[in-house]
Amino acid sequence: MSEKLLTDTQKNVIETFDKISAAANEAKRDPSEIRLMAVTKTVAPEKVNEAIKAGCDLLGENKVQELLEKYESYDKSAEIHFIGSLQTNKVKYIVNKVTMIESVDSIKLAEEIEKRCAKIGKTMDILLEVNIANEESKGGFSPEEVVEASVKISEFPHLRLRGLMTIGRFGAEIEETRQYFAKMRALLVDIKSKNIDNIYINILSMGMSGDFELAVSEGANIVRVGRGLFGERNYNKV
Repeated sequence: MSEKLLTDTQKNVIETFDKISAAANEAKRDPSEIRLMAVTKTVAPEKVNEAIKAGCDLLGENKVQELLEKYESYDKSAEIHFIGSLQTNKVKYIVNKVTMIESVDSIKLAEEIEKRCAKIGKTMDILLEVNIANEESKGGFSPEEVVEASVKISEFPHLRLRGLMTIGRFGAEIEETRQYFAKMRALLVDIKSKNIDNIYINILSMGMSGDFELAVSEGANIVRVGRGLFGERNYNKV
C-alpha cells in the first residue's frame, strides 16, 4: 500500500501499531500478543472499513443502536466486541453480532447474556469490567468482588470468562494510572492461579488513546483506541 494512497485513518492505524510494537519491545513482550481495537463510536462505517483495510481486525462498539445501524456496512473480516454499558433488555439484539462482551459489570447482566445465548446455542466470551479505582461514577465490579464473581460466572454453561477490562480514571497522573494497570494485572494472575473450572482467563483489556503504551508495558493484550485512529469526534451526533 503506497504511502501516498493511504488515508489519514490508515496512517494512524499503522503509526499506532508501530507504537504498540515499540512499547511491547521495551517491556520485553511479543508485539503479536497485543491486539489493537478500533473504538468506533460515532465513526462512519466507511472510515471504520479504512482502518480494517490497514490491518485493524478488531472493532469496539459502545452503543447497541449504533451497532445495529452500522453492522451490515462493516467489513466482516473484523471481529466485533461490545465495550459499552449494556442494559439487560438490549442483550438480545447483539448476542448474534459480537464475539465478546467486554463490559459485563454485574451478575444480573451475566445471567441475561447466558439466557439469550442459550436460546441461540452460542457460547459467549466475556470480560468482567472492573472499577479498579472504586470510582462512584463508574459501574463494574470492585477489585474485592472479582474472584467471587468469577466463580459464579463459571457455573454458566453458555459464558466463557476470558479476562478483565477496566477504564482508567480520567485525569489521573501517569504513575497513578500505572498503579491501577499493575493492580489489574495482579488481579488477572490471582484469578488464573485459582484454576476455576470453565474459565479461560488470559485477556487484559485496558488502555485508550492517551495511555495505551503504558497499558502495554503493564500487561494489556487488548488496547482500545478511538481518537488516536479517527481523530476528535462529535459525540452529540449519536
